[in-house]
Amino acid sequence: QVQLVESGGGLVQAGGSLRLSCAASGFTFSRYAMGWFRQAPGKEREFVATIRWTGGGTYYADTVKGRFTVSRDGAKTTVSLEMSSLKPEDTAVYYCAAGRQVFRDLRTPSDVGSWGQGTQVTVSS
Repeated sequence: QVQLVESGGGLVQAGGSLRLSCAASGFTFSRYAMGWFRQAPGKEREFVATIRWTGGGTYYADTVKGRFTVSRDGAKTTVSLEMSSLKPEDTAVYYCAAGRQVFRDLRTPSDVGSWGQGTQVTVSS
């Protein structure tokens, strides 16, 4: 079965950096877009970043553009999110996501076929 296991969350001061990783298994990784979403307390889950199955196409939410970088490693079947210049408003549980259909973009929760368990990121001011 599909498994997405995140790691790398934690507590960081504003302006700092963190790297999240997601280990994927149970499906043909090279055929699916992968992405990251986040959910802050009392708010809906929101899109953060996505990367196409080719690894060549990335897309970011305006709130993180220029600060976050998404990447994937086909050999290791992992997807990562490098976060820098972190702000208190980036505090949330971050979820790794795999696309619902092969060779289709992933931009909204309805595009997601599988979720990871989530990892907490807390940015202190």
